Amino acid sequence: MGWSKKIIAVSLLPVLLLVVYSCRISMGLAPISSIDYNKVKTISIVDFPNRAEYVYAPLATQFNQELKDLFVRQTRLRLVNHNADLEIDGEITGYNQYNESVTADGYSSKTKLTVTVNVRYVNNTNHDEDFEQQFSAFRTYDSSQLLTAVQDQLIGEMVKDITDQIFNATVANW
Repeated sequence: MGWSKKIIAVSLLPVLLLVVYSCRISMGLAPISSIDYNKVKTISIVDFPNRAEYVYAPLATQFNQELKDLFVRQTRLRLVNHNADLEIDGEITGYNQYNESVTADGYSSKTKLTVTVNVRYVNNTNHDEDFEQQFSAFRTYDSSQLLTAVQDQLIGEMVKDITDQIFNATVANW
């Protein structure tokens, strides 16, 4: 009886391996953009000037570079200066801080920093997709800290957030 169980086990082993191998799960990322590369090949992104009331000089440079880098990294579009299939331009319109919450003794405990960007998007292959829209992001920080101590980190986070919003609104499948 021992041999017959061994023979069955040995003969079922290849079948079991075949079943396990054929039932593997294949995972991958969904397409990150809805671009028809047969029609759309180029994009122009004009540098966004900082027209906010309060100007933090590195903001415009960081925003413009991150926006261009995002489209270059996430799409096969060629970045050009003029006559592109897709055109993005706009301006930074807001860089503000507000008291977010107040302690029992009347002092501010949290401060909210907000960046707002106005974007004009033109799709020269399908003008039904054109739009002008504002995008914004905010972060709060403890009011006991100086803005200069947290500003660079918060701006990095907000710039990433806003550029992702712009990417999603223009070419992503969202």
